[in-house]
Amino acid sequence: MKVSIFGLGYVGSVSAACLARDGHDVLGVDLNPQKLALLRSGKAPIVEEGIQALTREAVESGRLQVTDDVTAAIGATELSFICVGTPSSANGSQDLSAVVRVSEAIGGALARKSAFHTVVLRSTVAPGTALELIKPALESASGKRSGVDFGLCFQPEFLREGSSIRDYDHPPFTLVGGDSPVSIEALRQLFGHLPCEFIATDIRTAEALKLVCNAFHALKITFANEVGRIAGALDIDSRQIMALVCRDTRLNISPAYMKPGFAFGGSCLPKDLRALMYLGRARDVDTPVLSSILPSNQIHIESVVERVLADKRRRIALLGLSFKPGTDDLRESPLVALAERLLGKGLRLSIYDADVSLSRLIGANKQYIEDAIPHLGELLAESAEATVKGADIVIVGHPLAAVWEAVYAHATSEQLVIDLAGNGDRARMPSNYWGVCW
Repeated sequence: MKVSIFGLGYVGSVSAACLARDGHDVLGVDLNPQKLALLRSGKAPIVEEGIQALTREAVESGRLQVTDDVTAAIGATELSFICVGTPSSANGSQDLSAVVRVSEAIGGALARKSAFHTVVLRSTVAPGTALELIKPALESASGKRSGVDFGLCFQPEFLREGSSIRDYDHPPFTLVGGDSPVSIEALRQLFGHLPCEFIATDIRTAEALKLVCNAFHALKITFANEVGRIAGALDIDSRQIMALVCRDTRLNISPAYMKPGFAFGGSCLPKDLRALMYLGRARDVDTPVLSSILPSNQIHIESVVERVLADKRRRIALLGLSFKPGTDDLRESPLVALAERLLGKGLRLSIYDADVSLSRLIGANKQYIEDAIPHLGELLAESAEATVKGADIVIVGHPLAAVWEAVYAHATSEQLVIDLAGNGDRARMPSNYWGVCW
């Protein structure tokens, strides 16, 4: 394919060299004369393992050329990557001025081109940037329509400095968000040979993914470092601890616990998190990430309380009370915390949980619920159906088929259904619906 790349910094230079190596004709576009001079002489403008040899070979083969002429680049190619910088502004937002300038220039060039052209944004941007900023800029300057006269895509890159060529050749997946099947197929032709899954999605999801991935990487590093500080204060080998943590690919390094939903609870997670933070405090080790987990969890519960209170109606059905289905363990259940908050606001609460019976509660479990909801017996309903029928707002806390069947059968269009479980079939619910985290 004939490809133009706008912005010959880190991502642009690596992409240009690798695409040329793979047999494509690449035209690099940049306004910096020093970068252009370096590339014309076969030298990459960045320091990276293997990039100099790869760039030299690409230039000598004639498959990589450079220019500062936007119109010529668009006219000579069928697909363009935007790889300019989006640095942080003082308030934390992204400076998108370079992206907008390039988009306007590309749009002006598209106005002079009759053939369909695909524009692919690779610069890391916030969700909505492509459709709310780049698309209008392209359409205004070109007088053409995105998705009809030209295609617009976003493709996040996962290149780490120091290993970018290896990362280019072995990505976790290739993700493309686009508004045109023709453009998505063009990117499949470019990257479909890579040893990974090719995934097509919407543009906003693709934009969000890169930010979320990098935030997760930062979180992992900080978590490991906080564990390291506590372990060091306890004279424990932190590297051995984290190596063992990573050996667990069923719960730790896995999709487990990675699905957005309601707050966590139970007899283990809150207790052990507090214990780990105490060990740090007792040894003057500050752990701000660990210390923010429980407050964040509580905010999640409060968001549901606020949604209920905003409805102004008083009769609430809560389907599920224990911290997870299949157990009667109520200790530190987020559903108990939710019930306690709703009762404290004076709402009328009816609760159904097939696994919870006052007569069976014993020990610490019984003491916990007596402290949290001393009149629980008066609130427990005999069936999910009766609970649903008598409520203005139905809160589904457990992902149980029997509970959902009661909701599907008896919820009305006047009721609000709040889904904390995350597995309800929206198409089967005639009532209003709100998913707590989706």
